[in-house]
Amino acid sequence: MEIRDARDDDWAGIWPIVAEVLAEGVAYTYEPDMTEGQARGKWLPPAPWRTTVAVDGDAVLGAATWGPNQSGPGSHISNANFVVSSESRGRGVGTALVEDTLNRARADGYVGMQFNAVTETNPAVALYQRFGFEIIGTVPGAFIHPTKGPVGLHMMYLPL
Repeated sequence: MEIRDARDDDWAGIWPIVAEVLAEGVAYTYEPDMTEGQARGKWLPPAPWRTTVAVDGDAVLGAATWGPNQSGPGSHISNANFVVSSESRGRGVGTALVEDTLNRARADGYVGMQFNAVTETNPAVALYQRFGFEIIGTVPGAFIHPTKGPVGLHMMYLPL
């Protein structure tokens, strides 16, 4: 597996993963009927945002995108998003993407990384905590999980 900067032609491999995650409806507060064009804008955004992909040969296994959590005086704190294909989960792809993103965010000069809305049922919570992220707040019932009903959304933070 290699992690590298995403290219425009990687979209053909990123979009099916994003579409799969949207259909699952358990991780992101995105509209479930988000169009491919809308998704492309979120996953291949313009600078200062950056996107990387985890690939095995030509196959995209997952993607990460990160950039400033806020503009202006809040732009020194990064935000990030991750997706991993269902067939690649449990193989270390998410771990590798998170580690690479944290290293790149540090190199980009960010002093912290903040996740604004991580569903409390998302298995990635444990992954983020292994990297040192702390849950700094939870909005109870803020996410409607397709099988569990209302669940909390965590805000998580890691100083870089």
